[in-house]
Amino acid sequence: MKLQLYYPLSIVIASSSYGILSTIIKVAMGYGFTSPEAVTSQYFMGFLIALLLFIMTQRSMPKLNFSGFITILSAGIFTATTGIVYGHALEYITASLAVVLFFQFTWIGLLIDCLLHKRWPNRFETMSLLFLFSGTILAAGVMDTDLSAIPWQGWAYGLIAATSFAIFIQINSKKVEGITTVTRTLFMSIVAFITICIFSAPEVIWSGKLFSTELWIFGIVLGIFGIILPIFLFSIAAPKVGGALSSILSAMELPVAVIASVIVLHETLSIIQISGIVLVLIGMILPTVLAQLKNTA
Repeated sequence: MKLQLYYPLSIVIASSSYGILSTIIKVAMGYGFTSPEAVTSQYFMGFLIALLLFIMTQRSMPKLNFSGFITILSAGIFTATTGIVYGHALEYITASLAVVLFFQFTWIGLLIDCLLHKRWPNRFETMSLLFLFSGTILAAGVMDTDLSAIPWQGWAYGLIAATSFAIFIQINSKKVEGITTVTRTLFMSIVAFITICIFSAPEVIWSGKLFSTELWIFGIVLGIFGIILPIFLFSIAAPKVGGALSSILSAMELPVAVIASVIVLHETLSIIQISGIVLVLIGMILPTVLAQLKNTA
């Protein structure tokens, strides 16, 4: 595999791991746990796994400069706020509409990148967004949804979650000098866990519920796919790929979320949804392929 394809693939894998989280949380809720309890277990177990990896692989605690500290602090906060706000959105709107609103992070992320770098979207990015937006509407299956009855809180939380995730991607596209990826993952997981404890359900830890029930199992799975893998891979690949392309490649989360719900939750998948997934995949792959062709021309 060529090295230049390794980093985009890492972004795809990281976003794919996010795609299965909603299905895992729904399974946990089927066992009697609430969404905040599942989310808290995710961030706590993710922190413990990151700490274990740090102890096993690192020999000393690195020194961060002020800029690196702010980058990691911000990334950890927006990692947590994305999960918190998205959970609130699901209290007001259907999962399918929440997916559509959340996936506005693609164009929001591109907009932020353009503003930061004082540029206009190129034609590859514009074409990609058209495919992504159309595919998201079809794949999420909201064509027959009565949008007029949706509470404004659902719209607000959904778009805030999208903005939070877009900012998270942009922050992770910044390099932090003098720190390993494992250490960066640990620091971000600490900040994210503290944030979750403030706004979610930390009582499951000190009440003993986390380790006296099956919740710890869900926490480990959620921690690996919701904390360790995405933070680790985004930290490696996003600085190489850039914020704009990272936002576009992260659209892989949608097809994975739909497919996971079909396999695990036995939800139906229509031809329209399949068409939407295909459009999302085209929109995700398009800028990478065209950029490679342009570079080799």
